[in-house]
Amino acid sequence: MPFQLTKELIEKIQALVEERDDQELAFHLEEFHHADIAEILDELSMDEATYIIKLLGSEQTSEVLMEMDEDDREKILSNLNAQEIADEISEMDTDDAADIISELSDDIKTQVISNIQDKEHAENIVELLRYDEDSAGGLMAKELIKVNENWSVTGCMTEMRNQAENVTRVHSIYVVDNKGKLKGRLSLKDLITAPNDAEIADVYITNVDYVDVHTPGDEVARVMQKYDLEAIPVVDEFGRLVGRITVDDIIDFIKEEAEKDYQMAAGISEDVEADSSVWQLTRARLPWLILGLFGGLGAVYVMQGFDTALEKYEVLFFFTPLIAAMAGNVGVQSSAIIVQGLANDSVKDSLIKRLLKEIGLGVINGTALAILVMVFGFVTSMSILVSITIAVSILSVIIMAALIGTFIPIILNKRGIDPAIATGPFITTSNDILGILAYFYIAKLILGF
Repeated sequence: MPFQLTKELIEKIQALVEERDDQELAFHLEEFHHADIAEILDELSMDEATYIIKLLGSEQTSEVLMEMDEDDREKILSNLNAQEIADEISEMDTDDAADIISELSDDIKTQVISNIQDKEHAENIVELLRYDEDSAGGLMAKELIKVNENWSVTGCMTEMRNQAENVTRVHSIYVVDNKGKLKGRLSLKDLITAPNDAEIADVYITNVDYVDVHTPGDEVARVMQKYDLEAIPVVDEFGRLVGRITVDDIIDFIKEEAEKDYQMAAGISEDVEADSSVWQLTRARLPWLILGLFGGLGAVYVMQGFDTALEKYEVLFFFTPLIAAMAGNVGVQSSAIIVQGLANDSVKDSLIKRLLKEIGLGVINGTALAILVMVFGFVTSMSILVSITIAVSILSVIIMAALIGTFIPIILNKRGIDPAIATGPFITTSNDILGILAYFYIAKLILGF
């Protein structure tokens, strides 16, 4: 039966915490998956959640902590001392441990690492902390199964049993040479069916996809998606096998990147949550709102330059929101498709070909909308010249907005800048100003003021 978080369950957990009935509380929580426990803790006060974290065994606690929201986890860790955090870290895979430690302050970070009993585990964590968190080195775990190409099948099986004690899930078996360089991968079926005295060099598969420690996370995701991989090995600058990235880690990375891009496209300049502080939310939103303000002021300035035209053809004023809206909407549509294509690595065409395609699309959509405007003008007995002005303006603005929405993300991407910043307020503001400017110049040409 699927887990259901009910009010009765929360009240029961709270009552057991208040009574300090550790035995009954531990027994009650045993039946839940660590992800379910994390969901329960999210509904408790910080003191109650911290009490449960300290009550559970380190192995279970480490799993629960990784399932918790980052902000809640940070608050709980602030209530634990360095030794208690080190105990939890010791039960985690190196990639998860590095993620947790990276969230701590520098002084606590040093204390925690020094309190980890397994020095090899501590050294592996420190190594991962040296890499950028969004690179393959920052995403990888050190735990893996690797065998030497010169081993016999029998010796390989023995060594694998020893290594498997420290590996939660065995996705792949990797083959290295005497210098630790990645040579290939080993099929479990081939290993089992091979003669006991055969050497691994005779049965392993040389074709293996891999990334190096400095490969960006989005490129890792692209490779794993393209070749449908559950895990991918990571090598250093010398080709030596140093870790692996599993599909669950890359899914977490993709989710985080998607959330960042979504917020950036919506005009939020930093990663925030719904329950972030007012100051954090203000700091994330205000820069883009200021951009929007300047964009609006720019549009006002443009309209002031045509005040005489508005006096003579005041009907033009009522269509300015329509022109601005069409420009902003088309620009966001075009940029959203391009940003998505860049993220999926599906934008293969040259810039010229892509722009020509957008021009064609803009002409079709703009013509259809221009015809509708002409029909509206006819039905409402609007001046034929004014109808033509608005129709031509819409057609022109749509083509222009489509080009801007396509051109800017591609150029930003080529310069190594996240193209997601081009969507939302940035594209909308620029197209509003240029759209209104184009609208009035077209009106000036057609109406002759």
